[in-house]
Amino acid sequence: MHDKKTTLFYILGTFFVANALLAEFIGVKIFSLEKWFGLDPINLSFFGESNLSFNLTAGVLLWPVVFIMTDIINEYFGKKGVRFMSFTAASLITYAFLMIYFAIGLHPADFWIERETEMGVLNMSLAFNTIFGQGLWIIFGSLVAFLIGQIIDVYVFHFLRSFTGSSKIWFRATGSTLVSQFIDSFVVLLIAFYFGAGWDLSLVLAIGLVNYIYKFTVAVFLTPLLYVIHFLIDLYLGKELSHKMIEEAAKSSRS
Repeated sequence: MHDKKTTLFYILGTFFVANALLAEFIGVKIFSLEKWFGLDPINLSFFGESNLSFNLTAGVLLWPVVFIMTDIINEYFGKKGVRFMSFTAASLITYAFLMIYFAIGLHPADFWIERETEMGVLNMSLAFNTIFGQGLWIIFGSLVAFLIGQIIDVYVFHFLRSFTGSSKIWFRATGSTLVSQFIDSFVVLLIAFYFGAGWDLSLVLAIGLVNYIYKFTVAVFLTPLLYVIHFLIDLYLGKELSHKMIEEAAKSSRS
């Protein structure tokens, strides 16, 4: 723990994995972005589909944070660091869902099944199974989209860095996030709902575009956060070590 480089990788990595796991679990809830801000639903039309609004999974609140952490890890630890954390997160997400499906199969205790609430009697076993029992296609689609998005983010990041050098972190970080989030938005829907549920392609593309509009907007607004995190890391590491790690990460990623 006295090695600052190791400590930084540990902190960034655990925060990255924790957010990826949380995004998967809270993603079962669908919320209305417009109503959250006290607005009427926006009726958009894309690909022949109408009455589209920003009904999003709660996971979108955390995925932008995951991609920001990807860019920070990429900046200081290169492709290998991001690849290691991405596959670690994917493995732990898979393990978590296996344990959840095991828990769903457990026979509930009689006293736990029904609970009195202000809205009536709630079947706790049914609620648990409904909330956590996502379809396998959704889980598979989410994991595939996550890994593809991470890989694309890494390569776009270093491709843009070849033009900017060590300056303009906003350009390579935001640019790589916008590209990877675009791919991520459509891959998960294509796998989970086009192949898994038989939705029309036009509906999948329309919903994917609505999701990407949100992600695009959030990614742009979160750009200043990159500089705040970058400043804090430089403060912790010191300018000399920070610069050395960034250059080593860039060099190893190019090779």
